[in-house]
Amino acid sequence: MLLSQTIEHSSNVKNTYMKPRIVAFIPAHNEEKSIRDCLAGIGDQKLPEGVELDVFVIADNCSDNTAEKALDAGAEFNLNLYVLKTKNNKQRKVGALNHAWKNIYGDHLDIYFEDLTPYQKIYKQSIKAILGMDADSRLAPKALMYMWEGLMSARNIGGVMAKYTMRMPKKKSTLSKDDVHYEEKLASGEYGGFLARWWTHQQKQDMASWLLDLQYNGGSTYVLGGQATLFRPEALQNIVDENKLDGPWQDESDVEDMLLTWQLQKSNWKTLISPKARCFVDSMRSYHTFRQQRNKWQSGTVGLLTSKDIGVKTKHLGKIWRSQLKSMMNLLIRVLFLLLLVVSIATDQFQWSWIWLTPIVVASILNTILAIKTPMNRPIDVLLAALLISPEIYLWVNLVTFVHVWLDRFSATKKDGWANQYKAEAGITRSKIVHLLLILTIITMSVVFLCIYYQDFLTSSTMQMATQPYLIMGWTVLTYITVFATLQMVYQIWTLRANYSA
Repeated sequence: MLLSQTIEHSSNVKNTYMKPRIVAFIPAHNEEKSIRDCLAGIGDQKLPEGVELDVFVIADNCSDNTAEKALDAGAEFNLNLYVLKTKNNKQRKVGALNHAWKNIYGDHLDIYFEDLTPYQKIYKQSIKAILGMDADSRLAPKALMYMWEGLMSARNIGGVMAKYTMRMPKKKSTLSKDDVHYEEKLASGEYGGFLARWWTHQQKQDMASWLLDLQYNGGSTYVLGGQATLFRPEALQNIVDENKLDGPWQDESDVEDMLLTWQLQKSNWKTLISPKARCFVDSMRSYHTFRQQRNKWQSGTVGLLTSKDIGVKTKHLGKIWRSQLKSMMNLLIRVLFLLLLVVSIATDQFQWSWIWLTPIVVASILNTILAIKTPMNRPIDVLLAALLISPEIYLWVNLVTFVHVWLDRFSATKKDGWANQYKAEAGITRSKIVHLLLILTIITMSVVFLCIYYQDFLTSSTMQMATQPYLIMGWTVLTYITVFATLQMVYQIWTLRANYSA
């Protein structure tokens, strides 16, 4: 084992004292550009008194200088850092995390498996917490201390997650094209245009809404995000033993962090978010990368909800199903409204009622509050939220993902969400948003043309009498659904009065 090679053995193990420690697992696949910043955040952390920190960077199938950059950063920030390397790891992030786990706890699938040495046993016993982090994340100062305090507040707490905030890219317009490092800075990912910054804020606001809801309902979470979570080793070992695994993380789902969380809850471990710890994470800065990431998340969630093979459920099952039904309701409201509106106008039966402003006003208030409560918001974000421009566009994108994933669920072909996301981020695949907008434009223009061309027929008394019962029924159904959705928004506004921060 690498651990036995990197740590000096003691000749008198029984009398050896080893301080309690936290170990960090950071899987990194070709992350030479981001690993230094991640490790800089760890170097900023204040440790609990008498506790040491060891950092394990897992250079996973890397073809760049991730390992070398990590070692340089470890020396720069005075970290106890070790680099583990994987080759031909087909389980990607899951395989990398389990590789680090086996390095300390042993690999029972190794045909040459040997029991841990006495020193390794002492080292394993000294580990009081395991920090799982992504290589493109950065902990805010004191975040590790806050998560530690949460984890140590009770023995039955299996994991504590930091609150995530997407990092806003700097304005691309601030870069001078005469700068000799212009291309290099642009490629670094630190800068973005209006759309990249807009996408980032929408994801920040979405995350803020989720975090505020979790805190209002007690702080328990159904997913301990892989970007920054502090685990109790005893809880992870419990998962390994109960499920006869070779490591805590599994690749049976595209959302391995959610599956692990559900398994912890099944074994009666609490899974919480920290009210104070914050972690800054990268956002998806284009429509295509965002869609692929959300496809993976939504597909993994739906898979866990509907799969009979995995055999593990969460106490938050009702909340997750309600979220799915809410998406269905939002889709139904919009599709039904557009259909009824077109038919009503085409047949000259549309009648405006001021009561329809009620859900719009409520939605505007809700999204304005969320925009204000989103960390590091900008005035333009609050304005666009109040006008419902940003929320509506963002919602439609998520509704497209919702429909796509549920249709795929009944498909015989299983898609690799991780692979699709990697390809999107690497620029290997391209978005079809232009084609979709073109098709929608053609359909809209065709409908308008047909309505004008057949206006006399559509507005005739015969057509009006034929469509009127269906329109009355449709508007009635839409009214009831909209009232229910409005009451949900009112309730969410009520919960936001609580003094919680996102």
